Amino acid sequence: MRSFTIGVAEQSRNNQFREGATVSGLLGWQDYALSDGSGLQVLPENPDIPLTAYLGLFGVVGLTAYFGLLEAGKPQPGETLVVTSAAGAVGSIVGQIGKIKGCRVVGIAGSDEKCTWITDELGFDAAVNHKTEPFLEKLQQACPDGIDVHYENVGGPMLDAALSLINVRARIVLCGMISTYNNTEPASGPYLLRNLIVKQARMEGFVVSEYFDRSQEALADLMKWYVEGKLRYRVDVVEGLEQAPRAVNKLFDGTNKGKLIVKV
Repeated sequence: MRSFTIGVAEQSRNNQFREGATVSGLLGWQDYALSDGSGLQVLPENPDIPLTAYLGLFGVVGLTAYFGLLEAGKPQPGETLVVTSAAGAVGSIVGQIGKIKGCRVVGIAGSDEKCTWITDELGFDAAVNHKTEPFLEKLQQACPDGIDVHYENVGGPMLDAALSLINVRARIVLCGMISTYNNTEPASGPYLLRNLIVKQARMEGFVVSEYFDRSQEALADLMKWYVEGKLRYRVDVVEGLEQAPRAVNKLFDGTNKGKLIVKV
């Protein structure tokens, strides 16, 4: 099972990786991994930054939020940004970067506790619990001036709700559609794609691996904003590799809070 992992070099014949170095890469769900060093990165020894941050804010999660929003979404000051799965690892960072860039940010999350967290602690301007009816009406109230940038992590009815509220020249970033990943039949919808024509809007798929060669550019900004107190994150750590299958399911039932990590 592949996954981004942080580990320690127990033995090494590669001069770039000394024994005892902390490294990250696609090392997988296992106690030990054998590697020639390709794709591995030696992590800096900074006592002020916990290792878990390199699986979240300073890892693929942070890069996904940074490049997905800034390159595909192209937010402008004063615009309204809506983020689905806003209390998740990626969504929570997307919203905070949106605030840094001068946007009015609305998050969609799956519980009142998550909505409170993103507004009270992360600085989102508004939050909507998609499990509370009437969802679309509440989203309209939270976006009185429509939606200029929509960062989609979930898909399904939430994407349609956003499409119903987009403004002229809106940008929709398709980062994920987790609501459809376990479907046994083709997903129905979205039904409002015609609004892309009427509003002359753009919908763009996004894959973070296309930006790995620019990772230092993103990490410089993310580190600066973190040090300045403009970025916060949280992790949900599950103890024990044997719990990994149960842990993964938390992504689908919405019970994870922040970046989901399994500690081996």
